[in-house]
Amino acid sequence: MATAGLRRLRVALVGLRFGGAFPPIYQAHPAVAEVGICDSNPQLLNEYGDKYGIAKRYTDIQAILAEPEWDAVHLLTPIPTHGQLSLAVLQAGKHCACTVPMGTTLEELFAIVAAQRATGLNYMMMETAAYTYHCLHVQEMIARGEIGPIQFLRGAHYQDMEGWPAYWNGLPPMHYATHAIAPPLLLAKARATRVHCFGSGQMRAELVAQYQNPYPIETAIFQLDRPNLAMEITRSLFHTARDYAEIFSVLGETGSFEWYVENDLPLHTQMLPASQGRGRPVKVNRVIPGSFRDRLPAEIRAFDKHVVVPDPANPHQSIVQGGSHHGSHPHLVHEFVSSIVEHRPPAINAVTGANWTAAGICAHQSALQGGVAVEVPAFA
Repeated sequence: MATAGLRRLRVALVGLRFGGAFPPIYQAHPAVAEVGICDSNPQLLNEYGDKYGIAKRYTDIQAILAEPEWDAVHLLTPIPTHGQLSLAVLQAGKHCACTVPMGTTLEELFAIVAAQRATGLNYMMMETAAYTYHCLHVQEMIARGEIGPIQFLRGAHYQDMEGWPAYWNGLPPMHYATHAIAPPLLLAKARATRVHCFGSGQMRAELVAQYQNPYPIETAIFQLDRPNLAMEITRSLFHTARDYAEIFSVLGETGSFEWYVENDLPLHTQMLPASQGRGRPVKVNRVIPGSFRDRLPAEIRAFDKHVVVPDPANPHQSIVQGGSHHGSHPHLVHEFVSSIVEHRPPAINAVTGANWTAAGICAHQSALQGGVAVEVPAFA
């Protein structure tokens, strides 16, 4: 991306508990002139401000929205705030990036799409799973014809949320399912149109109370808007003995990519020509997805550490693992910033973000009704 002659952006980040990974990436981006930070915890705010030499510090997002100097706001706040804060950012005349999910109700999604259209500003849902080494690798496999016609897709996100902030307690699993939903839909270039979802498992009473959600796990089959194509998605949050994983599989006619364990190498299965006997032979290899840092400006390539299989002695941490969620963070920042300075929609725009988020919201609606079919609305 050429930046000569372009006005450099001023970007404010809101929420540092997770968002602390992002200030140095924005600071290093050649199209960003200044970075501001906001957090309701003054100690955390000053810790990051001092660490990165950031002068503009806020404890209330309203102060950012009231100041015309900020071109864009990146929201990294708790899930229940995403819908209303995204609307507030757009209505304040600023471009908006928001961590997932886009919202927790269909009404919020429709409102954000409408606000983006009315203002003409950019909205980007910052879905890390769309920019992992693995997802970018499979995009190239598909482009090279190594998958062939896609026959089926799977996605899963397993995570134990015990001890996390209170708003997580009892959260419907499919309300935070975009890490599992996004890669299959992105790779298939498809939209989910209908879903049957079932809840599973037992949840203790105090976790059910907040959201009236009785399920620690939800699993769904989605019909997609491509002929004869479906995907399966599973999401767990509590009471499930499973290591952390954000994984996906794409099963094709001539080749398949299957990723089952977060910290293990995925599989590439190739269907070989038919020979005598029943069934065609296959060849299975482990895949080591490469780095895609050459797609980034030189100034931010260092934020991709290309760690495909992290050190097993270290726990899953988004800030250190693979340069942040398998290398995705600098790609997200670059796409958001580039879309603004190039006057184009971002790759994960409001409509795409709404489609990916609505699929999970509708899946939970189906689960609460015993798996009945629920239509997923279109936002285009």
